[in-house]
Formats: sequence, structure tokens, C-alpha cells
Amino acid sequence: MHRVLPILTVVAVLIGLWYAAVAPMNIHGAVDQAARAGVVVTPEAPADRRAMGRIALLTRNLAAAPLTYGLERPQLPAPHQVVAELWDTTVAKRITSKRSLVYHGWITLSATLLGFAIGTGLGIILAVGIVHNRAMDMSVMPWAIASQTIPILAIAPMIIVVLNSVGIQGLLPKAMISAYLSFFPVVVGMVKGLRSPDAMQLDLLRTYSARGSEVLWKLRLPASMPYLFTSLKVGIAASLVGAIVGELPTGAAGGLGARLLAGSYYGQTIQIWSALFGAAIVAASLVGIIGILQRVTLRRMGMAR
Repeated sequence: MHRVLPILTVVAVLIGLWYAAVAPMNIHGAVDQAARAGVVVTPEAPADRRAMGRIALLTRNLAAAPLTYGLERPQLPAPHQVVAELWDTTVAKRITSKRSLVYHGWITLSATLLGFAIGTGLGIILAVGIVHNRAMDMSVMPWAIASQTIPILAIAPMIIVVLNSVGIQGLLPKAMISAYLSFFPVVVGMVKGLRSPDAMQLDLLRTYSARGSEVLWKLRLPASMPYLFTSLKVGIAASLVGAIVGELPTGAAGGLGARLLAGSYYGQTIQIWSALFGAAIVAASLVGIIGILQRVTLRRMGMAR
């Protein structure tokens, strides 16, 4: 309870602030709706209402405040609207329906997991090479750092266009973007972990005439496990972001990125927010799974209780 209570308190405060922001954010739409229904509003001229600030308009039309929590296309949807949309698109819809958030989430998750696997494998291989080869350390590591300075929104269309030109379409281009974002945390974490054994431990293995491969498997890799799992948590979240971004320039028919794009096209803010929360739920679930694997693995290795 001492862990759950602070979290619930923060969540309650955030929801309260969210509800408090809904009324001023949506008051213009609510007053316009009330005026169309024949309710007397102040000021009466639409141009004058648009020129007024949100707080001023709200204080002069408090009777319209309840309408701000039920607009069909609000600027800021209320929490209960987002929850209702999540329920409708996950539970009430068949998962094979293109209106189901589960359907779109699975498409994004497939690209995320494939890209995460590619990025993790590449990151571990590069980290091993950087630790054991000074030339790679001096050349590859700076390039890996420099690669992360390129905005993903700029490089994603380039990757998709290049791969499409050679006939590669569908899941793989999005997975490559996910791998691009996920490999760097793994490289940095694994390099730190592989270098974590101190000099006394390395000298001890040298006295046993251990080969470089034996030092890697028996000392460096076990010592790097806590660092690896920490970087995997960052990498899986970045991989999900990469999959979503990869769906935006393609106009994909499915995926959380396509859901966000369709919502922005048609002004469906509730749909946008529900897709965002769906992505957050998927990311939290993936990080939680890696956390469970971390506890089990480290406990079996005797590194955690």
C-alpha cells in the first residue's frame, strides 16, 4: 500500500487537472453549440466570441460549462470520453474489425517486436566488438552517437522510400525504423555492462589462462545483465515509437500510427487520445514483461533476491 498510494495520488491529481482544463479548452465549441440550440449566450455575435479569451468566455457562460464535457469533437476530450472510446474500440468491437484498437495495436506490436529483436541483436554485437576492438571503439561508437542526432521524422520517410524502391514493403520498413531507435540504448548499456568487471576480476581470469571468449562468456556477459535489461526497457519503448512513426508517412491501413493519422485528418480528437493511451498501455505492458524477465533472470543468476 505504501507504494500504491503515492501512485494513486499522483494519478488522481492529474485526472483532476485534466478535468479542470476541459472546460476552458472546449468552451468556444460548447457556447457555439448552445447558441445553435437557441440558448442565449454572451456575447451573441460569433465573431465576438471567437475574439474572447477562454477564461473570460467561460466566466460569462457558466451555464454552458457542462456541455464542454460531452462535445463530439472537443479540442481536449474529457477522461471519461477517452475511457468510453477505449472500451468501445477494444471490448465492444471484434478484434478483427478495422475499427478495433486491438487490431491496430497488433499491427504496430508486430513491427515493434521485429524491430526490437533486430535492434537488440545488432546492439549486442556492436557492443561486444566495441569492447574487444579499439578500432571499433574509436570509429563505430562516435557514428552510433551521431546517428541519434538525426530526427526520426526526417529519416523515416527516407528509409521507407529506399526500401520500397527495392521492393521491400509491409512490416520490414517499419521494423527497420524501430531497430534504428532501439539499438542505441542497447549499445550504450551493453558497453557499460561489459566493461563493468573490475581489474582484479580480469586479472584473476588471466592467471587462469582464460581466453578472450572465456572472459566474455564467464565474466563480462554475466556482469552486463543488469545493464542489458535496463537498456532493453528503454529500447522497447523507443522501438514502439519507431513503429508508430514508421506508419505515418506510408498512409498504412492499419496500426496505431495510422489510427492517429486518421484521427488528425478528420478532427477526431477522442480517437487520437484513445490511440495514444493504447500505445502507452502497450509500452507499459512490454516494459513490465521485460521487468519480470529481469527479476527472474537475475534471481537465477544470484544477482537479486
